[in-house]
Amino acid sequence: MHFPYRCRDNRLCGMKSLGGFATMTASAASSQLGAAVGAHAFSTIGPAGVVAVRQFVAAAVLLPVARPDPRRFTWAQWWPTIALGLVFATMNLSLYTAVDRIGLGLAVTLEVLGPLAVALAGSRTTWDFLFVLIAAVGVYVLVLPGPSSDYFGIGAGLVAAACWAAYILLNRLVGARLPGLQAPAAATSVSALLYVPVAVFLVVQGQMTGMALLYAVGAGVFCSVVPYAADVIALRKVPPRFFGLAMSVHPVLAALAGLILLGERLDLHHWAGILLVVTANALAVTCSKWPGSPNVHSEM
Repeated sequence: MHFPYRCRDNRLCGMKSLGGFATMTASAASSQLGAAVGAHAFSTIGPAGVVAVRQFVAAAVLLPVARPDPRRFTWAQWWPTIALGLVFATMNLSLYTAVDRIGLGLAVTLEVLGPLAVALAGSRTTWDFLFVLIAAVGVYVLVLPGPSSDYFGIGAGLVAAACWAAYILLNRLVGARLPGLQAPAAATSVSALLYVPVAVFLVVQGQMTGMALLYAVGAGVFCSVVPYAADVIALRKVPPRFFGLAMSVHPVLAALAGLILLGERLDLHHWAGILLVVTANALAVTCSKWPGSPNVHSEM
């Protein structure tokens, strides 16, 4: 999804950018609200069940809009699309697993390391190494490794980070080979198909009912439908680089959503770690010469 950004009137440009940044912030808030809502269903259908429903909702939104025709896909178009679908499936499951074990704020902060790595991968300046150091210190302060640390949850968050980085790179590749939203729609459908057995199992067990299903659908709406619509609006108003900058607010919003909706209270070292990672990401996106991606923060 890419809309060329053009603005010749400085005053109008500033107003559009401000409105676009507000839209992106609302999109980020919606994503974290959806994750918090989905977390309420973990005890009933587990992270995999929530991811399954979320993928079904995303596919139901994207397919009618994009209308991809898989019969016309070439192998050069199919393989990155399938890979993107596998990344979707793994990224969301690993993130929700991390949320379930270490909390929303910590999980999302670890996940943001993926886009940060992509932003820094194309440069080797002294400043970039400084940003990496800030992020590394932030992760250490955030986690404070010890006997009581949940290393499985931390590992799941880092897997989500690696998947987000892979998503950005694959999205650039497949976006150049398929027009419009055909690639995300097809990839989301691949991911949804992978979760059909999970949904069937939960239905047979009688677990995919009532409030659990409602919470999972809510996660799909807030994490997929609302951010998708917001991105369409924002991409017409701001430069692509702004998306990376707006992404920096995700950990803070996640921590607030976890506090308000899930009762997750963070210690001072958690907030310090989040601040350091957010700072490293914001500085890297602002200063890096790596080309921005308009879909850098989307998570279907």
